[in-house]
Amino acid sequence: MEIDTDKIDEAVLALLYLTLHGGFRAWKGHDWDAMDRLHRKGMIENPVGKAKSVVLTDEGLKESERLFRKLFERSAA
Repeated sequence: MEIDTDKIDEAVLALLYLTLHGGFRAWKGHDWDAMDRLHRKGMIENPVGKAKSVVLTDEGLKESERLFRKLFERSAA
């Protein structure tokens, strides 16, 4: 099976929005490879460290909200 890591990264970024606190921090309990890719894409600050949360960049914050709404928001009936 071939895995589309871009789709995984989108889902992880959307889930980071779900755990957002303090306006720009999110719990980083996700796959380390995905977190590293999001860091390389400029969506989050470096996730390596003792902190249990990661800082989303301005771009990452906007994109995480957009993806969260796209993937998880119910459409109006």
